[in-house]
Amino acid sequence: MITIANSRTADHVIDPLFLERWSPRAFKDEVISDADLMSMFEAARWAPSAYNSQPWRFIYTKRDSISWELFLGLLNPFNQSWAKNAGALVFLVSNPMMRTPGAEQDVPSRSHSFDAGAAWNSLALQAARLDLQAHAMVGVDFDKAASDLGVPADFRIEVAVAIGRPGDKAQLPEALQARELPSPRKPLAEIVSEGRYAF
Repeated sequence: MITIANSRTADHVIDPLFLERWSPRAFKDEVISDADLMSMFEAARWAPSAYNSQPWRFIYTKRDSISWELFLGLLNPFNQSWAKNAGALVFLVSNPMMRTPGAEQDVPSRSHSFDAGAAWNSLALQAARLDLQAHAMVGVDFDKAASDLGVPADFRIEVAVAIGRPGDKAQLPEALQARELPSPRKPLAEIVSEGRYAF
C-alpha cells in the first residue's frame, strides 16, 4: 500500500502529514493566532539535539506587529514580493556552542545547524497539522538581520520562515503561479545506499 496526499504519492507507507507539508508562496493576508504560533514553537521545542543542547532560537513577528516591516525588509526583494502576505515571519538562529553533561565549559557543536533543522522540521509539520504552511528561505541579508535583530555575534542565523494559511496562487506573478504546487522528491534509489556511499 502506498500513501497519497496533496497530489503527491509516496513509494512506501508513511504518515500523510509528510506529503501534506509543502512550501507555498501564496498566503492569505491573515494574522496567525498566538495559540497556533505557540503550538508550532512548542512542537519545535521537542526536537532532538546532540546532548539535548537545544541550540535553536526563534525570533518572530506577526503581520500586525510594529516589527513586521523590519523583518520583511531583511528578506531579499524576491522573497519580500510574496512573503509580505504571510501571517508571521520567523528567523531561526542556532548556537554553535554547547555544554556537554558534566562539563564546566562550552565546546563547539558540530551538529548545531543539523539540530536547528530538526526543530524547523517539527515546526513545519505542526504548521501543516494546523492547516497552515511554513516556507523557509535563505534569501536573506544575514549580516543586517543579525545586527537589526540583536543576534549574538557567535550565533548563526540559519533561515527565515514565512508562515501562513495558503492563499490563491493568482496573487503571485505569472512565473511563480506555475511553480505553486507541492514539489516531487528524488526516488529512494538516488538518496539511499546500503553498506557504502554508492551514488
